[in-house]
Amino acid sequence: MSQTAKAVPQGFHTLTPHLVVRNADQAIEFYKKAFGAEVIGDVARMPNGKIMHALLRIGDSNLMLNDEMPEMGALAPVSGSSSVTIHIYTPDVDAAFNRATSAGAQVRMRLADQFWGDRYGVVTDPSGHSWSLAAHVKDLSPEEMRRSMNDAMANMPPRQAERKSA
Repeated sequence: MSQTAKAVPQGFHTLTPHLVVRNADQAIEFYKKAFGAEVIGDVARMPNGKIMHALLRIGDSNLMLNDEMPEMGALAPVSGSSSVTIHIYTPDVDAAFNRATSAGAQVRMRLADQFWGDRYGVVTDPSGHSWSLAAHVKDLSPEEMRRSMNDAMANMPPRQAERKSA
């Protein structure tokens, strides 16, 4: 793997839609049938089976999605919330994150190096829209990604780990 990862990974654009859905497995099947979506790479699942992250490609564009996680504030529109997170890849994510919070955005997920190879954080703008900001900092093989995800899930605080939906 390359020691110097591109801040905007190969195949991505600066902005990428990220949807929260009620049933990610069903949503993926719908997007495949309706729009010809292809699943890119492995689908990351929580220990309870919910999809934590899936990457789809429709045409030349990527779409990220995950299951609802009410305990994390991630609700689908059918639950009365906007499900869209606007995802920005940028070379200097620390400066972008600080600029957003200085302008009045509230931190929803602090900026940190994540198991999937991005330095990543989420803010909510004054209008209530979620923005995730990231720089890709490490390229991982599928095996490294699986190992890293399993380690992250094993070390997740109980509040987030195996919470089942009611």
